Amino acid sequence: MRLPNARGIAVQMTFSAIALFLGIVSWTAASDEKKISPPAVGEEARDFELAGIDGNKVKLSSVIEEGPVVLIVLRGYPGYQCPLCTGQVGQFLGRADRLQAAGASVIFIYPGPADRLAEHAAEFVGDRKLPKSFRLLIDPDYSFTKAYALRWNALRETAYPATFVIDKNRKVLFAKVSKSHGDRASVEDAIRALRAE
Repeated sequence: MRLPNARGIAVQMTFSAIALFLGIVSWTAASDEKKISPPAVGEEARDFELAGIDGNKVKLSSVIEEGPVVLIVLRGYPGYQCPLCTGQVGQFLGRADRLQAAGASVIFIYPGPADRLAEHAAEFVGDRKLPKSFRLLIDPDYSFTKAYALRWNALRETAYPATFVIDKNRKVLFAKVSKSHGDRASVEDAIRALRAE
């Protein structure tokens, strides 16, 4: 029987160490990935800063100083304008007076690939006038969407549609994440959460 020489043993040990290290790194990365989840009721909403179509940056913590926020994550631009997003935005615009009476601001997040995203967002808004307390922010290449664990990483998808109602202390009062295109939070859901504040 032929025994391996010292050099062969050293090479085998090096390969084993590398394989073990890579296994630990990939397991740690997978574990870290699992720890991120969308904000839940009672948790603090993570702060973020995104730009609007006009290029002006908006920070959640600054808007919160004005009062509670209804944060609505749209599908943005998955290669077309989502008709369900158009409908949801229309519903919230139609009840703008009730949301303003509750002292709430509304932030719509429009995610998608960075290339021409502002142009697509402007097309989405069209000739609709957003009330002063409503903002549409773009999320190029999904930085916000990933930070909020809402990235729908599938063909022709962008983000899971989601709605959060956040109080002046950045505490989440209401959270709904849809794992489909439909089943979204309604204006009434948001108003009920604002009344309970």
